[in-house]
Amino acid sequence: MASWKGRARDAARRRPGLLAGLLAASATVSLFLIAGLIWAWSVYYGPGPGARQGETTIVTLASGSNVDAIGAALRRAGVIRSTDMFKAAVSLTGADRRLRAGEYEIPSRASLSTVIRTLTEGRVVRHFVTLPEGWSSAQAVDILMAEELLTGEVPQVPAEGSLWPETYEITRGETRQSVIRRMQLAADENLARLWAQRAGNLPVRTPEEAVILASIVEKETGLAAERPRVAAVFTNRLRQGMRLESDPTIVYGITQGRPLGRGIRLSELRAPTPWNTYVIDGLPPTPIANPGVDALRAVLNPPVTDELFFVADGTGGHAFARTYDEHRANVARWRAIERGEAPPVETTEAAAAAPLTGEAVITLEPEGGAALRPVQP
Repeated sequence: MASWKGRARDAARRRPGLLAGLLAASATVSLFLIAGLIWAWSVYYGPGPGARQGETTIVTLASGSNVDAIGAALRRAGVIRSTDMFKAAVSLTGADRRLRAGEYEIPSRASLSTVIRTLTEGRVVRHFVTLPEGWSSAQAVDILMAEELLTGEVPQVPAEGSLWPETYEITRGETRQSVIRRMQLAADENLARLWAQRAGNLPVRTPEEAVILASIVEKETGLAAERPRVAAVFTNRLRQGMRLESDPTIVYGITQGRPLGRGIRLSELRAPTPWNTYVIDGLPPTPIANPGVDALRAVLNPPVTDELFFVADGTGGHAFARTYDEHRANVARWRAIERGEAPPVETTEAAAAAPLTGEAVITLEPEGGAALRPVQP
């Protein structure tokens, strides 16, 4: 009995020391936990590495990349300090299931929190390239070759009229040929849709012929409101067996789709090329540009008119005429405008009948309209 009581007294004497030890150990652990939390907080929310160049760093994350690959890419780019910390952070916050591929622009010294939020919210850098309506396929290649984000060569200039004028989103490292394929696919899809909506009894018999005529309409005027009327003139001329006599077709025969940079000479007006509609009957063998949706709609659904002629009117648009006499009067008015004179009504027809002196050139307006004027030989 005495022995048992002694052991009880000894145990009672040891309890305060054990309790003190446990409390001390708990305090130490708590301190470590607090220190760890403070450190984790500072890593997660504190400033990250500085950009190696400039104020931002571009990081591209490939589609299908897992968390390990994303962390490694961020570490290589220098926007995070630790791949393990990144993986731990996205795992604890549930962000690992919401990371998105793409190109990102990370600010210098962005915190780990900011980097993860940028990736989960998909704040990707977006790049675009535009093929304007009425530009040739050669010019489209020039546009793509000038875009430094794209890679690869273009083996050959795409067929004229096979590209759809539009603004396309591109990604860094994408090949130029892949962008061309997207332009061609868009052209095929849009042409099929528009062709199905065409009017009846058109002089263009195939989708390809529609693109050829639309390309001429596109180059003749930059005013969307005028395209149906221009299309109606060419439709009427085709129906009557008249030559189109479109100045941009002369230019295409000379430059194959690049700007001429000057007026057309009389010798070029008369020179036979497959595209010169002053010389050939009907449509040229190929388009002379890549027409947009407005020009195609105008050609496939032209308004009913009896107009056969048009000429620049000095305002960026054109004056239209039903008869050759009306057209000659409009030409005379345009010549007077070029000379800086108000066209006298009583002398309009006489001016129209006056012969050209020197060598004539056809001066293309910025919008694509054309008019004859005399120049010194």
